Amino acid sequence: MEFATRYVALGDSFTEGLGDTDPALPNQVRGWADRVAEQLALAHPDDSVGYANLAIRGKKMDQILTEQIDHGVALKPTLVTIYAGVNDILRPKVDIDAMVARYSEGVAKLAATGARILVFTGFDASSSKIFSSIRGRTAVYNELVREVADLHGAELVDYWRFREYDDWRLWGIDRMHMSTPGHINMANRVLEQLGETVRIPLVELPSIPEKTAREKLQDNAAWTKEYVGPWVSRRLRGVSSGDNLSARWPALRAPLG
Repeated sequence: MEFATRYVALGDSFTEGLGDTDPALPNQVRGWADRVAEQLALAHPDDSVGYANLAIRGKKMDQILTEQIDHGVALKPTLVTIYAGVNDILRPKVDIDAMVARYSEGVAKLAATGARILVFTGFDASSSKIFSSIRGRTAVYNELVREVADLHGAELVDYWRFREYDDWRLWGIDRMHMSTPGHINMANRVLEQLGETVRIPLVELPSIPEKTAREKLQDNAAWTKEYVGPWVSRRLRGVSSGDNLSARWPALRAPLG
């Protein structure tokens, strides 16, 4: 089927949709990119909208550039969203300047298709006791990404400035990926950047329970055991949660089909 609008989403777990669980879908997730594609199709019923999502959790910059860019270009996109580099920033050592220079080359390939390109800044993790340590690295990454966007005529979705994500109810139980409300909010942010007037209604956020210091310590201990420990173990062993996964939507499809 030929599509007049061809939206291709590239990246890692952020774009794959981790944290927005849907057992009926590939990899059992939905995510903000799926939701954006659905809204574009609903908002423009006279246009044929096609959507592909090549993002896979755990992928680092070079994997995304090697495995997804050329695939994405081959789909002849009219719209591309890409977010890459966070999994590199989380590693003990990373040359951010060299990494973003390679990113720039990838964005140049995408821009050469004539597609509208949206890139993202990294999230400001200052409210996280665990991930606040990467705040400086992320700030450097963000400034370099702004230069990449300027150089290639890409648009910037400025995640760093989305202060609503200081509310931990927009994050999943693993405290690393957005929850369903977080993904819905991100979809609305992207739709706003695209100039669309449609918005997805936000689900009511649960109330924040009052907890004692002891209960908070118990919660943190359980979280560390269930999520942080396995995450650190995978990195020490050089493996990723996405190693045996395939792209959710590798070919263009009707998002409402």
